[in-house]
Amino acid sequence: MTTVLHIHPEDPQPRLISEAAKVLRQGGLIAYPTDTTYALGCGIGEKAALDRLIRIRRLDNKHQFTLLCPDLSVLALYAKVDNPDYRLLKAHTPGAYTFILQGTSEVPRRLMHPKKRTIGIRVPDHPICQALLAEYGEPIMTSTAHLPDDEFPLTDPQDVRDFLNNQVDMVIDGGFCGVTETTVISLVDGNGPEVIREGAGPLDAIF
Repeated sequence: MTTVLHIHPEDPQPRLISEAAKVLRQGGLIAYPTDTTYALGCGIGEKAALDRLIRIRRLDNKHQFTLLCPDLSVLALYAKVDNPDYRLLKAHTPGAYTFILQGTSEVPRRLMHPKKRTIGIRVPDHPICQALLAEYGEPIMTSTAHLPDDEFPLTDPQDVRDFLNNQVDMVIDGGFCGVTETTVISLVDGNGPEVIREGAGPLDAIF
């Protein structure tokens, strides 16, 4: 049975955030709200939880996974970034962007693109995400809660509970989210930002 926590979207209750972080520490899979859509998340090294996420979303082995980070302080541990690109990241985080970078050896191979060895980095602008990351103490492996047969990602907390019941260990109900996913920007080839997906983050701020 999936546990549901009702957490205030602007002033998250510390006791409930602690409960959610405990589920992550125990290897669980959670659904939670972000500054764009609802997302699925687990610990970086939790293979069983990651396998469940892959089954829920029916992902292939070319899927680009993303690390949800509280800020850029952990960037050098998980990704390789040049100074100009770092300035770009710093100017647009937190926010509705996912940046694709070359991963380091600290990132489990199964999380990186199998050929490109890349990883997504995302710093969310959402109080629940930030409180959860602070309590958990390390980045969260994250993927949009976009079910394979649906046109749009999950955005209504009731739908999240209904569709993911018994498939995830916990749902954080933080109210409604948007339907637009992050803007994805690749910084891999060294030739400046490349738009992989236009989403909630405005492009005119990037170029």
